[in-house]
Amino acid sequence: MITLKNISFQYQNSDFHLEFSELAFQSGSKTAVIGPSGFGKTTLLNLISGIYTPQKGSVAVNGKIVNRMSDSERRTFRLTNIGFIFQDFKLLDYLRVVDNILLSFRINKAMTLNKSIRMRAEEIASLLGIEDKLNKYPNKLSQGERQRVAICRALLNDPSIILADEPTGNLDPENKHKIMHILFDYVKDRGSSLITVTHDHELLQGFDHIVDFKELYTYS
Repeated sequence: MITLKNISFQYQNSDFHLEFSELAFQSGSKTAVIGPSGFGKTTLLNLISGIYTPQKGSVAVNGKIVNRMSDSERRTFRLTNIGFIFQDFKLLDYLRVVDNILLSFRINKAMTLNKSIRMRAEEIASLLGIEDKLNKYPNKLSQGERQRVAICRALLNDPSIILADEPTGNLDPENKHKIMHILFDYVKDRGSSLITVTHDHELLQGFDHIVDFKELYTYS
């Protein structure tokens, strides 16, 4: 369960202002977040994950008030509970694909990198069709392949929550639908929650709920 209440958020030195009274996401649900660019959809994902914290209000995720945690606590909570598929991938070009996928387990002591995790990385890579790319470097991959590496990394920790920022934006139509089916099946099998920011209205029929940012909050 994810609940955001009485949220007020503003970037420093910016006119952007995000405000809304309440927004909730049920466990095991698939929610699409739509709306014009610049309305704060990605900001919403960053608030849920604890990358950002609101100036006012509360963000409760899995029974924890994320914005009351310290920076290190939020980071550990994010890495152990949330799979974040970033729009810009956030891959490290000096690491091989396999090391990018395993990165969270290398940088956080709360997560143990062992043989089973390595095997899981290979299994997910195979599922996403990038098993032959594991020893390559990101700058040798296409945009669509880089996107699939980012998705593989997000699923590796078996998260209870998946936050996906335009996860199909760099994929061709065939792979776009394949990736969404993989995410939907993952949510169904594990009872996880999926929150996806998307501009692709062709995908909306697969979601349980749709949040339209134009109707959600005050923007100034």
